[in-house]
Order: sequence, then C-alpha cells, then structure tokens
Amino acid sequence: MKQVLQHLRTGELEVAELPAPSLSRGAVLIQSQASLISAGTERMLVEFGKANLLDKARSQPEKVKQVLEKVRTDGLLSTVDAVLRKLDQPLPLGYSNAGVVLEVGAGVQDIQVGDRVASNGHHAELVVVPRNLCVKLPDNVSSEQGAFTTLGSIALQGMRLAAPAMGERFAVVGVGLLGLLSIQLLQANGCEVLAIDLNEERLNLAASYGAEVVRLGRGEDPIAHAAAWTQGRGVDGVLVTASAKTDEIMHQAAQISRQRGRIILVGVVGLNLRRSDFYEKELTFQVSCSYGPGRYDAAYEKQGHDYPYGLVRWTEQRNFEAFVQAMAKGRVEVDSMISRRFAIAQATQAYEVIRHDSEALGVVLTYPQHTPLRSAQMVLEVGRVVPREAVCVSVVGAGNFAVSTLIPALAKTVAVIDSVVDHKPFAARHAAKQAKALRALTSYKEVLADPRVDAVFLVTGHHVHAQQVCDALQAGKHVFVEKPLALNEIELSKVIAHARKAPSKCLMVGFNRRFSPHIQHIKQALRGRSGPLCMQMTVNAGYIPSSHWTQDPELGGGRIIGEGCHFLDLLSFLAGSPITAVSAMMVGEKADIREDKMSILLQMADGSVATLNYFANGSKSFPKETLELFFDQQVIRMDNFRSTEGFGFKSFSSLRTLRQDKGHQAEMMAFVETLRTGGLPPIPLAEIVNVTRASFAAVEAAREAKVVSIPQGFEKSESNGSFVPERAKAEKSELLAPNETISQDLAALLLSSFETHLH
Repeated sequence: MKQVLQHLRTGELEVAELPAPSLSRGAVLIQSQASLISAGTERMLVEFGKANLLDKARSQPEKVKQVLEKVRTDGLLSTVDAVLRKLDQPLPLGYSNAGVVLEVGAGVQDIQVGDRVASNGHHAELVVVPRNLCVKLPDNVSSEQGAFTTLGSIALQGMRLAAPAMGERFAVVGVGLLGLLSIQLLQANGCEVLAIDLNEERLNLAASYGAEVVRLGRGEDPIAHAAAWTQGRGVDGVLVTASAKTDEIMHQAAQISRQRGRIILVGVVGLNLRRSDFYEKELTFQVSCSYGPGRYDAAYEKQGHDYPYGLVRWTEQRNFEAFVQAMAKGRVEVDSMISRRFAIAQATQAYEVIRHDSEALGVVLTYPQHTPLRSAQMVLEVGRVVPREAVCVSVVGAGNFAVSTLIPALAKTVAVIDSVVDHKPFAARHAAKQAKALRALTSYKEVLADPRVDAVFLVTGHHVHAQQVCDALQAGKHVFVEKPLALNEIELSKVIAHARKAPSKCLMVGFNRRFSPHIQHIKQALRGRSGPLCMQMTVNAGYIPSSHWTQDPELGGGRIIGEGCHFLDLLSFLAGSPITAVSAMMVGEKADIREDKMSILLQMADGSVATLNYFANGSKSFPKETLELFFDQQVIRMDNFRSTEGFGFKSFSSLRTLRQDKGHQAEMMAFVETLRTGGLPPIPLAEIVNVTRASFAAVEAAREAKVVSIPQGFEKSESNGSFVPERAKAEKSELLAPNETISQDLAALLLSSFETHLH
C-alpha cells in the first residue's frame, strides 16, 4: 500500500510502498477514499523538516536544553547518535481521513464491514484506527466532505471552550481551513462573526458565509473595525486560528475584546503575552487541545475506555459526530473550501502546492477505488542470498530502543536479520532498512510460521512479552525478549512451563548490564574476595508521568517490574548468588507516584546484601546509574557505565570508555554465538526467574511493609541448560557460564568492538 511519509532529518517527502497494517483489538481497518491535508499543521512539519540542523535547534529551544543535559550525563558521541537516529525516523503525515471499513477488530460492535467512516487516519491507502477515533458517515455526506471531520472537530472544540451564546459577537483571527470552519460553527450557534486575515480570497469566502471581514492586506485596522462593529463595546470572544510566530496577534486579540472577554487559541502563534492586556480587562485565555477530551489519553484512544456521557458530554469522538451532523444538516459547508485534488501517488506535488501557493486552501488526496494489496510483508532485499548455515533472526517491535540500540548491535553479529515486524507499516519498513533485513512485516504470526527464522527478538509492549515468549517457544523458536519477562507470577509460570517443554530452545531476557565491560571488569576483581559483598546502586530514573504506559500495572507493570529488574539482575550477578529475600520502602502519600521512588534491600544466598535506590525525582544533569561495592576493605565505584575505579587495591586498573557502554553489543554477540555453536545460555533461566520474582517481591514488600522471601524451587537443573542448535558447527566456543565472566575467546572478540581505554 502507499503512504505519505516525511523524513525530518532531510525534509524529504515520500509516497512509500509499505506492507498493510495489522488489525488490533478495538480498532477498524479502513480503505481510504479521501484525506485532507492540513495546510497549517502539515505545512509547519514540512518546513521544519526542510530546515537545517541549526534552524531546527533554534525552533525548539526546550529540545536543545534536553540534548545538552544528555551530553553532560551520557557523553557527546552517544548524544549525537541519539539525536540523528531520532531525526532519521520517518513521520507519517495526515490526520483527517475518510473511507470504507474492510475489517473490524475484536470488541468493536457498532461498526460493520462496508460502513463509510471518518477518522484521524494518516494519508495512506489503508489505515487502522481505534474505535473512539472514527465515526460513521451518513449517506448525504461524501467521503471528501467526511475528510474534513477531524479538522472540523478541532474548530468545534475551540468554539466549545469559548462557550458562545446566541447573539454574541466573535472575532476569528486567521481565515484558513480552521478559521472558515469556526466561522460557520459560530454562526450555527447564533453568533455574528468578524473575520480577520491578509488573504483576499479567503476573506471573500468568509464573507460569502455571512461574516464581516477585516482586510489586513488593504491596511484596514482590526482594532478600529472591531470597535465600530461592536459600538465600542469590544467582541465577546476571539478564536485565534492563525499560524504565525508573531506575538502581535495575541495583543490585538486582547485589544478588540470587551471586558471579561474570552480568547481561545486554536492555532499556533507567539505567546509572549502582555500582562496589562489581560489585567485591565480581566480577560480569560485558554489554549484548545486538538479534537477535545480524550486526546492524548491512551486509555481513551487506544484502549477504548470511554468517558461517562453525563460527566464528559463532548469527547473527541462526540465532537466528530456533532461535526458530521452539522455537515449532514447543511449547517456547515466544506465543498467551497476544496481548491485542489491530487491522487495519493502525487502527494509530493500536493505538498509543494501547500508550501508555495498562498491561494491553496483545502487540498484533498484521493485514492484508487480498488482494494490495495493487503500483504502483511514487504520484500526489501530481493536478490540477497542467505547462507544455509547462517543464524536467521527476526526482530519484533520497531520502537525507539529497537532502532537505536538493539538492531545496530545485532547487525554487528554474524546473524542474518531476516525481518523486522511492527504493527505500524512505516516503522517496520524504516527499521528493516536500517537493519538491512530481507523483509518488513506487520504480522508476528507470519514470523512464527516461517521455518527459515531460527530466533525472534521481542522488543514489544511489556504486557505482551509473556504470551509472545510462549507462542515463540511453542513454534520452535529461540527467544530473546527485552525486560521484563512477565508482569506477574501467573504469566511467569506459563513461561516456565513452555520453556520446560522446549529444552533445546534458548530463552534469554535482555539483562544487558551484566555484559558491560565495566561490569566484567568488576567481576574479575571480585574473583578472589573472601567475604560477602555490600553493594549500593543508585538509579536516577527520571520523571515519567502517571499517564505513561510504563506506569500502568497492566501495560507496563510499573517501573520496578518493567525496568528495576535490570538492576536486580546486575546486583545478583555481581554477587554470584540468587536473591533470597527482599524488603522495600517507598515515599509517602504526598508523592503523585510512589512506586518509582523506592529503596530496595536485597539479601543474597551467600550472605551478600545490596541496596537499590530507584528514584524518579532527581535532576537529569546527575548521572543516571552509579554503583558502589564494599568488600574485604576495598571499594569499587562505577559511574554511569563510563568510568570504573577501585580504592584500597594493591593493583586495580581503572576503566574509562569514550561513550556509555551498557553491554548491549556484548549481549547480542553472546546470544547469537550461543545459537550458532550451542552450549549454555548466556543467562541461565533459573537466574532470570529469580530476578523476575525479586521484582514482584520488591513491589509487594513496599506496598505491604514486609520482608518477602523469594521461592528457590526453580533449580538450575530444571532450566534449559546446554543445547545443540540444528545448524551447530562441530567446534563449540565456550560462552558465559552461570555466575562467571566471559570466556577468553569470546572476550577477545567482544573487546575488539569496545572503544575503551585502560589506565
């Protein structure tokens, strides 16, 4: 299928060929018939993409501040890599779409195959949209008209915030699509409207709707005109629907308002407000958020949890419905706003018109009437031959971590990346190209059914990890899954059961930090210790709002289970001993989120103890991870995986790396080498299970203020131990054995990829 993408780093616009999107629960698959280019928002995105790096930085000073903070903590090279990778990710354009429903996902009851709907779908031949973000179109509203629904809902939400009453007088500043829609909506509510703009053609259209107009291009004074129009009283409200950088628009909006007037910002303008403007008249100012209540709320938009009708009368979907009804009953007319039409294949020309033709208003993309090929895969490397003995893998999930960290590390191993899978077609193709993979897919099931794929790398949402691991093991695949392995004991038990049924398959969790050269260096120094370890690790985790999916117990498991397991594994690995008991304390009731501000005390089987301080309320300028070990009158300190030094040693070489090295590359090499040659898994399943249970115990201990013992019933002898892969070579290299450091052969191989300097 075809979809319009923009590459932010170069500004290039592309009509990309992509695999068909996969349908998810609570969503509908739509074949597009028309979509509307938002002349304001999308022009801004295109202009931002075409700007050079310096101009991009100037336009986003807050982002620059974040980059500088990252340089101080992570180093220049790591930061530059992260910024460029972010800019390299394609951005799908468009958010006002209409078409015909081809399929409905589980849980969708009130939409049927064949229904015509309007949605916030992208400019693409096929789109998958959650149920709460689409609405049925009546027979007398065409798909071209329906494509205005999302933009119309933005205008409608701005008007609702202004709370117009019949007979009031409003000014609309900026007569683009949003302004023209706002004018008609205000008039439908019994208001008189003053339209203010530079563009003569658009003002003529506003006048044809019955608005009074102020022609700035002719030098007309909006303040004087508004005063005359309102007999010197001032307008009751102002809707600012313009897109401009100047602060003068808000100043003029205040000047034309009556005392206690309302100003609603729907567009994007400069906001260096003058206090006197608002103080003297006691003006009300509010910024309108997109389509209305529910916007940016994952529970509403993605999970389908609606707001109670009696408490939240106008959600974004109900705004969709209201706007469609306004069109159906003739209260809003949009055909006159359509200035150009382009086929989807000519979308790049459409955007050139938007950028350079000041007279262009509503530019509509049209789509072929036939149903596009709905293949869930796209072949990228047609002529590439994969050696028969190669380890063939698939990466499932093309999010930021997969693209920025996992795939680059995996690409440096001997494995062949057969495919990258993601439910977002553009993300799957981008990541597959970065990985030089053979295919981009949107269906995980196709990978499981493919006999060529030896192993899957699961970099997906935490809530699906356990089930996807079970499915992959059952399909006969080796599995690498990013943390966490499971979110609760029930899920963990299912994983253990499937692992026992597949003893020849390697299951590994992405506990990368134990593979870092800094941790390996520390592990070597601990070889001759005579007493238990006393360890302290501080994680400056950074603030994540409660609305984020990682904080959701059902989706992310919370940050201790979702991320804290990393550090539990590291501490257990350094002790060379399983965790036997956990106690924890979290901050008091005054914190908005308590469970990501926690001190966790661990008891190891060998008598070692460790404290993990996981704090999300610190400064970004402070290092994220620091580790201290006390033993045998000696101390080792590791700072943010960039420097390690020892105190009290007769001989200890400090280690410094040019950039952070958290062990991702070594982890990938160890896992792939295990698949290639056979041997013990890089991390025994018994250790993975122990750490996973310890993460559950930490949350339980903090909530209930008690010490939680960790069951030790899952013995190492029960885990998937050594195995021989189907294409194993005769000679097997020694790998990371339980609680040991990397073998000499593999260490030599890994060290060649490290940019390290020993002192």
